[in-house]
Amino acid sequence: MDAKDRQIIRELQRDGRLTNQDLAERVNLSPSPCLRRVRLLEEAQVITGYSADVDPRACGLSITAFIRITLARHDREAVKGFEAKVRDIPDILDCYLLTGEADYLLRVLVADLGAYEEFVRNRLHAIPGVASITTSLVYGTVKQSRLYPLD
Repeated sequence: MDAKDRQIIRELQRDGRLTNQDLAERVNLSPSPCLRRVRLLEEAQVITGYSADVDPRACGLSITAFIRITLARHDREAVKGFEAKVRDIPDILDCYLLTGEADYLLRVLVADLGAYEEFVRNRLHAIPGVASITTSLVYGTVKQSRLYPLD
């Protein structure tokens, strides 16, 4: 990737709906080379998709929870089983493997505290091998960005 590719990525991160013409103008390229670069970035899986940013509250999802999970065992079977179950639960938006005290950090969106309780009781407790669950509920967002620092 060169500086021009980084410019293209920055602009598409800001607005994934840009037309090729508008993108080419913003990065100072003619449309054909710009489109060629975008397609190469897509083929190389640098650009992995396009999506809309949606306000979760507008969709009735007013509670964000960060949940730290510690597993009882760390053998290959326990880890694979946990990770497979997590992938199948749509309420879990992100799952990170951690160093430190907890093994995983989950980001979950739910409608309210009742929905959160249902999620923990019926989804998380149903996953074999979970030793502990610790939750932090979000009551404000100071900064949230989906723009990678590519400078």
